[in-house]
Amino acid sequence: MRIDSVAGKVELVLPRSVPTGAGLRFLAAKREWIAARLGALPQPVPFAEGAIVPVLGVLHRIRLDRDHPRPPVEIVDGEIRVGGDPAHLPRRVRDHLVFTARDVLAPRALRLAARIGRRVSRITIRDTKSRWGSCSGQGNLSFSWRLILAPEPVLDYVVAHEVAHLVEMNHGPRFWQLVESLTPGSAAPRAWLREHRNRLLSYG
Repeated sequence: MRIDSVAGKVELVLPRSVPTGAGLRFLAAKREWIAARLGALPQPVPFAEGAIVPVLGVLHRIRLDRDHPRPPVEIVDGEIRVGGDPAHLPRRVRDHLVFTARDVLAPRALRLAARIGRRVSRITIRDTKSRWGSCSGQGNLSFSWRLILAPEPVLDYVVAHEVAHLVEMNHGPRFWQLVESLTPGSAAPRAWLREHRNRLLSYG
């Protein structure tokens, strides 16, 4: 049994030999536990006028400004100011955060890769729900745009984690030593991500 924190649903996987009725009885027996887990999930925070959204860990209020000149979205003075048609506000905020994530993450990844003498083939920004970043055997790095919502030490840790995979494609002792050398004190941001994962996934 798994709680899907993004969809706010419960997923139960049964072996082929177990009847559906047995699975339903199991769910019934766990009803209070399920209700408590679902109740503890953060409420969704859609990108809308007045919503409070963190950028690099600093809270900003979304404000619609129909007369705002280009660029259509600007992050300034504790606000995410969005111009134009209100119907386009959610998409514009999301797109801007994705672009900002790329602008912040890519240079840091390239800089750390150069420190360890490795080459990054490509960097992509996605909306992954199960992992914050990934590194392929071809040297391609991928990051979740939602990292731009987290404090900078957290973002730096994830970048270091994926860059370290350019050397060590595992999570053995040498890998963690390399991560620590690239971003000292990595245990704290790693713990922060575990604690605040569901909150980061609740935005947008």
